[in-house]
Parts: sequence; structure tokens; C-alpha cells
Amino acid sequence: MKASHNPALRPPSSGQADHGRIVGEASSCLDSLQLEHLEREFRSWAEGSKRADVTLSRKRILLIFLLIRHTGAKLHEVLELGPFTDIDHDRLIVTFGRSMPQQTRSVPLASALAVEIRRLFADEAFRQAVGRTLGVDPAFVRRKFYERAQTCGFPKNLGSPEMIRKSRGVELMQSNMPLPAVQLYLGHSTPNLTSAYVSFSEEEIRTITSSFLQRESHRKTSARNSFFGKITDIRPADIQAAVELTTLDGHVISSVITLDSLSRLGLKIGRLATVEVKAPWVSLYKSEEDPLCSAENRLPGVITRITRGQVNTEYVLRIGSDTELCVITTTQSLRRLELQEKDTVWAVFGSYATILRVD
Repeated sequence: MKASHNPALRPPSSGQADHGRIVGEASSCLDSLQLEHLEREFRSWAEGSKRADVTLSRKRILLIFLLIRHTGAKLHEVLELGPFTDIDHDRLIVTFGRSMPQQTRSVPLASALAVEIRRLFADEAFRQAVGRTLGVDPAFVRRKFYERAQTCGFPKNLGSPEMIRKSRGVELMQSNMPLPAVQLYLGHSTPNLTSAYVSFSEEEIRTITSSFLQRESHRKTSARNSFFGKITDIRPADIQAAVELTTLDGHVISSVITLDSLSRLGLKIGRLATVEVKAPWVSLYKSEEDPLCSAENRLPGVITRITRGQVNTEYVLRIGSDTELCVITTTQSLRRLELQEKDTVWAVFGSYATILRVD
């Protein structure tokens, strides 16, 4: 297998990761939020037909997309994959290139992706439709990839399998995955497994990669009261700074941190981060319109569950397609607001009530 000619992913001659060069390549790739947007579009499209045969065909394309998007594999590697022989769900490993032993490589799978693949193949109709390999006409696959990218409003070329693979590599590097791990993950023939201070075996690099992927998967599952997104604005003052994070659902979350934290966390516009808010720090307003209050963060949602206690009551709100918010307040306020499931409410909390985290 030839080494990649992508300068963003080629090992620097010094053996150190050239992060500046990689960041420069990001302008020609989809970023993490755009990749997540594209993934949502593929999922919606896969379920959008009333014809069973069309749904099976679309789910096959979805699976091809997920493998490229989450493993950085090449299109031909995925199309040659034997789903029943090359995916080890217990060890969370997918093996590409078995038809050419000199190019065989094993890539760790995030547990969430492994579960989804297992669920797809639990459908007997899907198993029969796929057959022994994922083989599909590459031109057909590319056409569907282009269509989904254009539906998202992205330039056609950014939806190609090669661009998604490249975007995955840049995404991992920008998330501080070690350069040798990214090289091995993408199947480069000569990964740089040494640095000035320490050397790693390929097995150790795979262990590092697997751990990183599991953390990444956990971070992106939109846990309750956890907002994952991109920093879109930073306004420093004399002691503190206001930081705004935009989520995939379009929510803008404001957080105030000290200038010391701003420097220590290495925050800058475009960096991925997570903002968390504790359930007791959120207040509810029963209103169809944006409430008049001083809290910087005001999110509309629908109550999906109420768990009543003698002293406190827990509310679970759906505030986005994949985002839930948990609110804990006194049971007395439940009676005062007369809240019920399916009510439209606003969840509000201040910028000082948040915790901002980065990996």
C-alpha cells in the first residue's frame, strides 16, 4: 500500500507532529460538526423510503458511509469487506484487505459503531440483501455520497469518500490523537512510531487508538446536560472571558471562564469542546415564547418525562434531535407551574452555571 501524499498526514522529518500544517489542511475538509450533520442526513435518508427494498439499499450505503467516516478506510477497502468474517464485534476490530495479505490491516471500532453494525445485521432481510461482501458499484456509491453532501448544503466534492477519509484524519489530529496512531489508523505503509522521547509498538498504538475512539464516542453521544460543539466566539475581558459554543442542533451556549482557564485549556475559535450544566442550576418557564429573564442561555424544549418525589422532581426535556436536558426543581414548583408531559417549556441557565471541558 502506498504511503499517503496528503501533506497534512505525512510524518514530519523530525518525527514530531506538525500540528500547524494539519490545521492548515482543515479549510479544505469537513469539520467535525459538518461530518456529524452529514451523518444525520445519511441516517434520515436511509429511513426515508416507504419501500422495503429501497430502505435495504439505502441502509447498505449508510453502512458504507459509517465505516469510511469512523474508520478512515478507503472506499475499495469497505466494498471488499466481508461483514460476517471481517468484523469482530467482541474484540471491537474490523479487518480490511484480507484478499491481499500484504495489505491486511486491523482497525479498532468504537463500541457504539459496533453495536449499530450488529443491530443492522440482526435484520435477516438486510443480511440476505448484503450477501458475503458490501460490494456495490463504486460510481453508484459516489453519486449517493455527492447527493447527501449537496442536500446538507456542502460542495459536491466535500462529500466524496476520499474527502470524508481525509476529513476523518484531520478530525483525529485536531482532537490531539498522536500522529503515529493516525497514520496506522489510516493504513499508511510507514507510520512513524517514534518520537524524541519514546517509541511505541504497533500493538501499543492500536491500544492508544482504541482508548481514544471510545472516549470520542462517549463525548459525542449527547449525554443529558452535556452540549458538544464548536467554539464560535471568545470575548476576553480584564479577569474573565465569555465563550460561546454552537452545537450541531444550532443551540448557542454561553459560558464564562477565567482568563487563566482560557489560556490553560488552549481555547480558540473553531476548537471542539463540551459545555455541561448541572440539573439543579436550570430553571423552567412554561411559555411558548422566549421568556423575559437575564439568563444568557434559554433553550426551548418539550417535557418527555416527569419523575415526582416528595421534595424534588426531575424533568427530562427534549431540546434537539439527539439532545436531552435534565432539570431538578422542588416538587412545590411543579404544582405552581402545573407542568405536564408534552408541555412546551423553556430551560434557562446563566453563563456562570456552566462547566467547559476539552479533551
